[in-house]
Amino acid sequence: MKLLRVGPPGRETPALLDEAGQLRDLSGVTDDLDPAFLATDGLARLAGISRHDLSPMDPTDLRIGPPLRPGKIVCIGLNYRDHAAETGAALPAEPVVFLKAADTVVGPDDPVLVPRGSTRTDWEVELAVVIGRKARYLPSAEAAMDCVAGYAISHDVSEREFQLDRGGQWDKGKSCETFNPLGPWLVTADEVPDPQDLRLRLWVNGVLRQDGTTKDMVFPVAEIVRYLSQFMVLYPGDVINTGTPAGVALGQPEPKPYLVAGDVVELEIDGLGRQRQTLAPA
Repeated sequence: MKLLRVGPPGRETPALLDEAGQLRDLSGVTDDLDPAFLATDGLARLAGISRHDLSPMDPTDLRIGPPLRPGKIVCIGLNYRDHAAETGAALPAEPVVFLKAADTVVGPDDPVLVPRGSTRTDWEVELAVVIGRKARYLPSAEAAMDCVAGYAISHDVSEREFQLDRGGQWDKGKSCETFNPLGPWLVTADEVPDPQDLRLRLWVNGVLRQDGTTKDMVFPVAEIVRYLSQFMVLYPGDVINTGTPAGVALGQPEPKPYLVAGDVVELEIDGLGRQRQTLAPA
């Protein structure tokens, strides 16, 4: 299933994109796509409903919001071999873990705001993993995959000066407002048979900047979920950003092409849709 939320910010309606590309209203089934929906076997309930029992929606002029309201966002840094190489970092022996504020999440085509004083706002296309059931001290990769509800495109926007040069932890370069466009869809796990065989691409002003594959991950999805569950409880609706391939501005020669107001970023992952954002000043 491809699940999404449409409508004005804060007033989105849950919807489903069926096999024929028809948008269908889920408001009669659930109030929202959120942690509570996932925790109460919402996906299983949806699987048992005929698409024809759901009212069609007119997609004309409908804004696409983020596909769910997440709980927490856990991020994995330096998780692609080529990205670690371009930044001059050694491959990590264990996953590099940090948190990103959940209120950074916006729709896939919403504007991204360049923070005040920023000169090093950067792009990162990432595979997002959405947790569907409580994950605590998972014993195996198989148990980890049983906890995955689905996948989405995540744009882990970063301000590199705030992240790397201002002391403390990475979070303040990652949690600026609008710094996590998500969607357009939450694609359920049954439609992604192998999350380690997906192509990720990102363009800035029409120029291809990132073109990678999840095969290049240092730690695959199953190991990330298993590993995180040893240190924190993952709940339904939590999102994991699993890292980015090479091609970010930070890894480019000088002058590095960091984002400025007016730039347009487009990104896509096989089977998960496409995003498009215009940068604007905060």
